[in-house]
Formats: sequence, structure tokens, C-alpha cells
Amino acid sequence: MREVDPRTRFSRRGFLRSAAVAAPAAALASGAGLPVSEAWAENGAALAPAELKTLVKMARDIYPHDFLGDVYYITAIKPWDGKAAADPGVKALLTQGVRRLDEDAQARHKVNYAQIGWEADRVAVLEGISHTDFFKKIRSDLVVSLYNQPELWPKFGYEGPSADKGGYIHRGFNDIDWLPKV
Repeated sequence: MREVDPRTRFSRRGFLRSAAVAAPAAALASGAGLPVSEAWAENGAALAPAELKTLVKMARDIYPHDFLGDVYYITAIKPWDGKAAADPGVKALLTQGVRRLDEDAQARHKVNYAQIGWEADRVAVLEGISHTDFFKKIRSDLVVSLYNQPELWPKFGYEGPSADKGGYIHRGFNDIDWLPKV
């Protein structure tokens, strides 16, 4: 009997079906004159589009997951725009923090932080500001705002909270299928 690989397999048909759905959406978004990846930043309440994009790049560098799209990082950072609109202190923290990040990037690489091509170079710039309140606040908030997105949980193998289902003891606590049976 052949053992079935539990990982998801992609078929050519499934790929073509999803590409057929994604292509018109990308065409519509790019028809507005903005790349798909940048259109979301244009309607910020308090922060400039460049500041929002820098915060997303920073979030991706602090918690890097290559298998996650930018949409999850955008969702995690977007509430900061509302906080900045409601509180001048938060706006000052964010704008001054992004300015400092860009100044440090300019001093090292002659470009703003978001334009640095290599992740390792951006991380080195982040290490230079890791002691600041700006960095600590963004990093601590990202733990919740990034990883508390239910649509992201399956990508990490998390099934969600189990308290309403009776807990984990009788619901998969010991269902490890990747260890060989001895």
C-alpha cells in the first residue's frame, strides 16, 4: 500500500484556475495607476503612504515569514494609522521613528529603509534602533496584531482556540502524525 503525503499538492488545473481569478483583479488594481502592493497605503488617515510602507517592511523584517503575503503585514500595521490619527503622541512616535530609520538607512546605504534591497542590510539598520521606544512598541504590538489573524492560523498549523470545544486533551493533544510509531 502506498503512503499518502499529508502535504498539500497543487495541480496544474488548480493553479490555472486561481491564476484566472487573480489576473483580472491585478489588472483592475494596476489600471488605477498604482501597483497592487502599494494601493492600500494611499488612503491613510494620519500617516503618509511612505511611512506606512516603511512600517510594513519593518514588520516583515522583524517577523519574517517568506510564505506569508504582504496582506497579513498590512493588516497588522494598518491599525497604527488609526491610532496616529486619534493620538498626536502616537503619530509623533511613528513619524519620528520612521524618520530615524530612514536617516540611519541613508547613512549606511544611501537609500531609505524600504528601498534597501537585502533583508540582512535592513535588519542591521533595525538592530541600530532596537533600543528605542519606537522599535519596542512596534515589535511588541506586532506579536498580537500579526499572529492573531484567524485567516493566518492554518498557515502555521494552528487550529484556533479550543476552550469552546472542550480543550485540547480530548481534541488532538496527542495526535502527532509526523513521528514514527515505535
